[in-house]
Amino acid sequence: MEDELHWTDLQPGTGKAVVKGALITTHYRGFLQDGTEFDSSHAHGKPFQCVIGSGRVIKGWDLGLMGMRVGGKRKLWVPARLAYADRQVGALIKPGSDLLFEIELLEVLTRDD
Repeated sequence: MEDELHWTDLQPGTGKAVVKGALITTHYRGFLQDGTEFDSSHAHGKPFQCVIGSGRVIKGWDLGLMGMRVGGKRKLWVPARLAYADRQVGALIKPGSDLLFEIELLEVLTRDD
C-alpha cells in the first residue's frame, strides 16, 4: 500500500455530510492487507459511534470520512502512519500495518441538531 490515504465511495450517500466535530454512527468492517478481518461493528452487535476530528479514532478515519454522506458506503485504505503506526494493537494488528475499512454511514449529528 502507498503511504497515502485513499477511499472509494461504493455507494454515495444523499444525507447529511460528515464535518469535524460531528457525532457519527456507522457500521464497519476492518481488514488487514491479507484480507483478515480484525474487527467489525456487526460482530459487536451494534453500530459504532464516534466524534470525528476529536482524535478519538485513528487519524485515517478523522480524515477519510470527512464529507461522506449518510446512506453512503465507503472503502477506506489507511496507511500505517494514519492508523496505529509502529504500535501493536491486539493479536492481529502488527506494527506498521496498513488497514482497510468498509464503512456504512448511518447517522450524522452536529451541534445544529
